[in-house]
Amino acid sequence: MTKGKIMLNEIARLAAEAGAAAMEVYATDFDAATKSDASPVTEADERGERIILAGLKTAFPDIPVLAEEAAAAGNIPELGSRFFLVDPLDGTKEFINKNGEFTVNIALIENGVPTLGVVYAPAIDVMFLGGPEGALKLAMKPGETPDLSKAEPITARSAPAEGLVAVASRSHRSPETDEFLGTLTVAELISAGSSLKLCLIADAKADVYPRLGRTMEWDIGAGQAVLEAAGGRVDVFGEDAPLRYGKAERGYDNPHFVAWGARG
Repeated sequence: MTKGKIMLNEIARLAAEAGAAAMEVYATDFDAATKSDASPVTEADERGERIILAGLKTAFPDIPVLAEEAAAAGNIPELGSRFFLVDPLDGTKEFINKNGEFTVNIALIENGVPTLGVVYAPAIDVMFLGGPEGALKLAMKPGETPDLSKAEPITARSAPAEGLVAVASRSHRSPETDEFLGTLTVAELISAGSSLKLCLIADAKADVYPRLGRTMEWDIGAGQAVLEAAGGRVDVFGEDAPLRYGKAERGYDNPHFVAWGARG
């Protein structure tokens, strides 16, 4: 097994553990608190991050981690050129609304590029994975251990002649997004939560996802790794340049971007 596969297996296992913990909270009448940036946080965010950080420290002690809840508390390590990005629960609003469209996200960043990524959506029993050997989709229920030998390869598609399937944020749609979509030939518009939007493009279920609003690096890194492994791309809005990571000067937020399927 290659070094990349070993690492992908390990981060998949940690995402699965965090996803199972999230589902335990999901089944209860949990409370949500509000962070300093006005975004919600639940026990599932905090439990999941503890599981992932402990696992990464044990398995990869020399690789620093930029994680959402730790960063919110001001705990940002010296990252260097190689680090993990962790969002233990992307789509917290979807989690609170109990629509199932939330994900656990772990990505490895190397020289600004997301080279490995796992996106696990435990409420809908699916995990997406991406790395140098391609993108995968694995049907997996909470509590199961991921078996990558059972995963199926996925590939982003070229734009259909009849028009694009566009996917937009369920909770963060903006007028600017609608304006941009108006410049494209869109045959269908669907809404989805969390990093699942990027995975829909990787899985050839959609073609374009514009995000003309604020996101943080941990929101996007794992999904971008999956999409790029599937042959798609994520470009900075208005530029023919890929979205990159480690942007300390921006406080690790992202510029506006557009995710696309395969180039035709």
